[in-house]
Amino acid sequence: MTGLTDRAAQRMDAILDPVDARLDAMYPDVRVDEQPVHTVYVGADVVASDTLSLWSTEAVSIAEANRPVLVALSSDAAVDAVIARLRRDPVDDLRIDLEDGYGNRPDDVEDAHARAAGEVLAHWSRTATGPRLSSGVRCKGLGAAERRRGLRSMEMVLTGAGGVPNRFVFTVPKLRAVEQVDAVVALCEEIERAHGLGENTVRFELQIESPQAVIGFDGTATVAAAIHRSGPRLSGLHYGTYDYSAAMGVVSAHQSLEHPVADHAKAVMLAAAAQTGVWVSDGSTQVVPTGDPDRVASALRRHHRLVRRSLECGIYQGWDMHPGHLVTRWLAVQTFFAEAMPAAAARLGGHLERVTGDGTADPGSDTGVLDEPATARAMATVVARGWACGAFTHDDVAALAPAITPARVAAVAAGRRPV
Repeated sequence: MTGLTDRAAQRMDAILDPVDARLDAMYPDVRVDEQPVHTVYVGADVVASDTLSLWSTEAVSIAEANRPVLVALSSDAAVDAVIARLRRDPVDDLRIDLEDGYGNRPDDVEDAHARAAGEVLAHWSRTATGPRLSSGVRCKGLGAAERRRGLRSMEMVLTGAGGVPNRFVFTVPKLRAVEQVDAVVALCEEIERAHGLGENTVRFELQIESPQAVIGFDGTATVAAAIHRSGPRLSGLHYGTYDYSAAMGVVSAHQSLEHPVADHAKAVMLAAAAQTGVWVSDGSTQVVPTGDPDRVASALRRHHRLVRRSLECGIYQGWDMHPGHLVTRWLAVQTFFAEAMPAAAARLGGHLERVTGDGTADPGSDTGVLDEPATARAMATVVARGWACGAFTHDDVAALAPAITPARVAAVAAGRRPV
């Protein structure tokens, strides 16, 4: 024995123990709450307590009127499932908009709309008639010309709501510098103080719609620093399609979720948010299914393609701006996970059989692939997200791989050893 092992281990531990602690704190890699499939934006001037019911009715009408178009994208059974979803629970998450979708109005008008928005949020929270997972507002941003108006609107919203509603999240638009996050954290602290809430209770999202949010003046990724500067209050990053494209000089005819500048920004967002517990959301499309039948059909097919593309790129949330978007959002999401589930379940079942050794997995599920733990996590994510969005049931998965249970899927998705 040379003594190399003990001495080397001690020196390495002295160097790396602080690094381990820092990485564990900055990249916890676990988030147990469910990510919405979308965020719906509705102007503060038109939102009302029955907005979700009205959107549901219109979305069902669009789906039924365009059934042949939707069936061509999926199947009769898939369309039936989507219509049932639209009737039952059409919206996961919603922001009442007091920013670009609302515009600039006299102070007394915006005050009234902001208070009314708070009343709607409180009604949804009190009666459980709101979005399934969360709701909130998007006020004006952090620039010198608008931040006082944004702060005033936030105060009016919370006044109208009589406090901070349950599952409240607010969106901060137009991030351009990492120091702006400090101001948002200060605002959260003041809201918590004013309303007697615990620390880190108020959550916010950052909207990435300027080039400076992706690459700062010093060449660093502003969004990456912003995530870690925000602490546990930061819930998600949302891509702003049109502001970002315009700032990059893309002409209006080519501004799209699938433009190369959009792909670059979202790739940076995904890399910055990876393993932090911060969600990433795609942006919106301005093309809505209205007008003559051909235009409606074209818009439905376009939105379905864009949602599907986002899912394939690992972005599981997006913006919806019209009741018709709900139709193709749910169709794309549910069919995406339904199609991915059989292969993922078979491979995950085989992985669980090898890892747990309990013999409950169907031997016929062996795919001849020895999946690594990281791949198993990806497959568990397919199953977990598919369950959450209603793409299939627990029984559907168990029929293919009896070894798969919700507890085991949760363990593998979180990087823990299943039992």
